[in-house]
Amino acid sequence: MTNKPTFTDKGTLQRGKACLRCRKRKMRCDGNRPACQQCTHAKKPEGCEYDDGKGKTRTQILRETIQRLEQRVRELEDPEYVSPGVMLHDPHVHQSESSSSSYDSPGSTPVSVSHSPFPSESTNSPSEPWTHLPVISPSPSPFTTDIFFEEPQSYPPFDLGPVLLDIFSPHRHQCGLGIHMGYLRESLKLPPSEQRHPALMNSIYLWACFVSRPKPLSQHEESFLSQALDGVREGLRQGDKLLDVIQASCLLSLYFLANGRLVEGSFHASAVAALAVQCGLQTAVSGEGTFNPSSSREKLDLDYIQPGYKDGERILAFWQVYNLDRCWSVALRKPRVSLDTEDPWTSIDCPWPQDITEYESGNVTVGNGFSTVKTFLQGDVSGGFSMQAQRAKASAIFSRADELAASWRYRLPVDSYPEEFQALELTIDRFIPTMIPIHQLNATMPEEKHTLIVVHTLIQVSVLQLYQRFAQNDPVIYDKCSAAAKACVAITKYISEQDYDYLDPIVGSCWTTVAEWLMCEIADIESAWALSITSADVRNDIATILYAMTTLNARFPVLGISVSKIQKRLAEL
Repeated sequence: MTNKPTFTDKGTLQRGKACLRCRKRKMRCDGNRPACQQCTHAKKPEGCEYDDGKGKTRTQILRETIQRLEQRVRELEDPEYVSPGVMLHDPHVHQSESSSSSYDSPGSTPVSVSHSPFPSESTNSPSEPWTHLPVISPSPSPFTTDIFFEEPQSYPPFDLGPVLLDIFSPHRHQCGLGIHMGYLRESLKLPPSEQRHPALMNSIYLWACFVSRPKPLSQHEESFLSQALDGVREGLRQGDKLLDVIQASCLLSLYFLANGRLVEGSFHASAVAALAVQCGLQTAVSGEGTFNPSSSREKLDLDYIQPGYKDGERILAFWQVYNLDRCWSVALRKPRVSLDTEDPWTSIDCPWPQDITEYESGNVTVGNGFSTVKTFLQGDVSGGFSMQAQRAKASAIFSRADELAASWRYRLPVDSYPEEFQALELTIDRFIPTMIPIHQLNATMPEEKHTLIVVHTLIQVSVLQLYQRFAQNDPVIYDKCSAAAKACVAITKYISEQDYDYLDPIVGSCWTTVAEWLMCEIADIESAWALSITSADVRNDIATILYAMTTLNARFPVLGISVSKIQKRLAEL
């Protein structure tokens, strides 16, 4: 038998009588039971429940179950852990009806658990990723029943969001995400419509879980991954907050690539590069959040971004896409999407990136119509000295070196290389002195060190890519390649165990190229112009590179096959 809803004299439902789902979404509820009209139309009748004070709601029961599971996990992990006293609940005590959240009902005091990621005073329901917590104990347990919440949510509990952001924050440079973490953290307090797009938030939470491996938080990766992918699809369908969708797609692509899911990663990298061009991110900036209308096929609304950071986020988002597309196109041997031609639709005129904090005043470098990357590759290394700019310049050199090497299929006469080769080598020679030297890496801040490790490695591997196919016929070129490989080996010696957690996974592909060259050196060790190198020295260098690859692969399982192949070839030499 259904209960009749209670209405006021004005014909509206009495305060506190709406179902929890309608109350959370601030929707008009008719109070019908067992399911109101709003929940029925949303095809969520099973999620329609009322906090009528006659007993615990299903959400309250689930919350307490999660807390008991958290305590059980703590007990299993630490045999000496003494569980706190349990605050018992009298099921015969009925609290008065109120409009407060179901978690704040006085008659539903939860179990007290220390150090729980779900603080007892939270006013938000736990979201779907936290609903299927594992039971470590092999023995039967009353808490092993599958748990289902009334509906999937886009975010974790409010009190857990800042925790995930704190975990992700030191990894944002590793992912190339240019966003002000302080404002992002504050945005969690805003209404959902004023927050960043769920696709971006869930992608960040996904990475937070990913870099937490092997801690228990990592078990929720699949849940956040599913929500992030759904968010991207919904964002594309609605054309809403496209800059967030672009940033999220980059995070998703790098997540797939770092986990060895190369096809999925390649797909998302190409798709987001095409979307960035369609949105005109590669064009010059003409002021705070404004663009030349003719330069963008899609309207890019940036009003939801904190004032002072609109241009900054847009610029940083483009270079995030650029680094992803240019570097991984080389690693995966796939076509580049972010072209740089004379066509105004594809010409890269976006200014070099700066640190996100430098955009707060709104004084960004406004585009002057010049081709940013083309000018740099012709030897003009002036401008753009931030860590973000140096990372983008390294990507440009890395991609250009591969492009030139692949396009030249003939034997080059000694001392007569094409102008394109000489121009790129000149750019490299001019660019290297603008960077902090390798031997000073340990004197830099951690974030700068991690970026510089990647930048130096990309530059040295660019030399290998540019000339290695011609090295067998030119002793000078051979020495250049050998010196570049040794520089990469030297760089790895400055990487501590902790540093590996924060490196861009693209360095793994670079180290593979270095290892392959070193094995060729062993094969050529008896050649007339390589007598100064001993086989033992080269083998030690390979061992150093293999250690770096294996250590990185433990964090980002993308190099397992490469490591096995190199070890097999090395055993045969």
